[in-house]
Amino acid sequence: MNNDKENLSPVERIKTSSNGLRGSLKESLADTITGAIREDDQTLIKFHGMYQQDDRDRREERVSKKLEWLYSYMIRLRLPGGFLTPEQWVGLNETAEDHSTGTIKVTTRQTIQLHGILKSHLRPTIQSFNLQHLDSIAACGDVNRNVTCTANPSESPLQQEAYELAGKISEMCLPKTKSYYDIWIDDELLVDRKAEEDPLYQDRYLPRKLKIGIAVPPNNDVDVFINDIALIAIIENNQIVGYNIAAGGGLGATHGNEATYARLASILGFVDTEEKVLKAVYEIITVQRDFGNRSDRKLSRLKYTIDKLGIDQYRTEVEKRTGFSFEPAREFKFEQRKDRYGWIQNHEGKWFYTVFVEHGRILNTAEYPLKSGLLKIAQTGKANFRFTCNQNLILADIDEKDKAEIEDILKEHGISEYTNGASALRKNSVACVALNTCSLALAEAQRYLPSLVTKIEPILEKYGLLEEDITIRMTGCPNGCGRSPNAEIGFVGTAYGKYNLHIGGDRLGMRLNTKFKENIGEEEILITLDELFGMYVQQRLTEETFGDFSYRYLHTLN
Repeated sequence: MNNDKENLSPVERIKTSSNGLRGSLKESLADTITGAIREDDQTLIKFHGMYQQDDRDRREERVSKKLEWLYSYMIRLRLPGGFLTPEQWVGLNETAEDHSTGTIKVTTRQTIQLHGILKSHLRPTIQSFNLQHLDSIAACGDVNRNVTCTANPSESPLQQEAYELAGKISEMCLPKTKSYYDIWIDDELLVDRKAEEDPLYQDRYLPRKLKIGIAVPPNNDVDVFINDIALIAIIENNQIVGYNIAAGGGLGATHGNEATYARLASILGFVDTEEKVLKAVYEIITVQRDFGNRSDRKLSRLKYTIDKLGIDQYRTEVEKRTGFSFEPAREFKFEQRKDRYGWIQNHEGKWFYTVFVEHGRILNTAEYPLKSGLLKIAQTGKANFRFTCNQNLILADIDEKDKAEIEDILKEHGISEYTNGASALRKNSVACVALNTCSLALAEAQRYLPSLVTKIEPILEKYGLLEEDITIRMTGCPNGCGRSPNAEIGFVGTAYGKYNLHIGGDRLGMRLNTKFKENIGEEEILITLDELFGMYVQQRLTEETFGDFSYRYLHTLN
């Protein structure tokens, strides 16, 4: 157990002395001299679902004018399973217009972020969320983050069961402190300190963030094995009979630090009831709380705890705390890891339309009024909004009698044309936010990958691969938010305009890729991919994916 208090990281002191995550946030918010908040509060604000950022494009200009950096805040909603009603979308659209850049961002964890919120707009933003029965509690910070699950109910009649489980896990793992409501909703809130006692997080919370995903085979659209805790539904006779539970996934690393690495979750075993699933998830978290590294935050994720203890010892400790043993894992099979674009009807006769949203950015341009079209659909009240881990949006639960009206709006705003017209590579691309707001970014990602894909598409067309479902992902740093380590083609930013190129990941999310070239720019990227695609069409085996081919090719080099 990690109880070495002398070597605790500074963040640990901030958490334990924070008075239930309150710190001096009220004082920071009241300070109108600066757009920033106090240094310790920058840690605590994450637990409330926010990050302090600044516009890095304008740093130099601001410094030259002797102005402080242009500070603003990103807020992330807690949306287990990624669902909003049409009324909530209308409210979110208004909040984005009033308080942020206006762009609504769909994340790789099935939720929504708003960027560019000034400090004076933080409380009004959260209060507007509250009126819509939404919140950002625990969307960031050293706690369980947004719980993801298979997105599209048309995939399986069992999706609803997984979605409900995501909500139960999210509720179970919420911090008990009422500081969110105290600070952001009601300045005069009287809090029962006894009611704030937190048996799960105590006063120290977790050593680092923790992510949970639920997959319903045959689609691994949630990339389940990249999560700290992964739940895979086991289906027999069209019923979920239990879940395989895996632990220890995570994609973040640090350039030049070989002690850090990407890792997929290891299966602990099978449990056959929802009660056992909830108990197992809870105790996997408590073991991480008690044994995780609190000295070096670069080594504090669950994956490092498992590799330090060994998977068998970790499982034994979890079983001791749950009071039951895992059964041997059951067989399952993933057949794809993508979103199904366009119209699909489910078992109840409801219609679903998956909109391609390139890297999750919902905004209006002169050529493509996506945001206006989605608002008009929401104002009909005839479609729910669901989000995918591939940064797309599903217009969901549409009655047969309303389908034509929704389809007309999709056509009127060019949404169906844009979705239908995008190449397979573009539809299978994912990018993190990176520059200009992420403080960790070394290179571009969401602002650059679309143009890079445009330059890759002619190469694919040359080799007859334009409709091949190749996954391509880009992150502006090695922290893995864009899930580049388990793509068939992954780019990891090293400096402005430079990336490490990784290849050899599989198409189903069951194998990580391998670094192939280091610190290369666009010209070398395009030359290298041209060579690889050329070899692929000449040497591929029957039905061999690009990821499997490049994995095989890498092994011929070693």
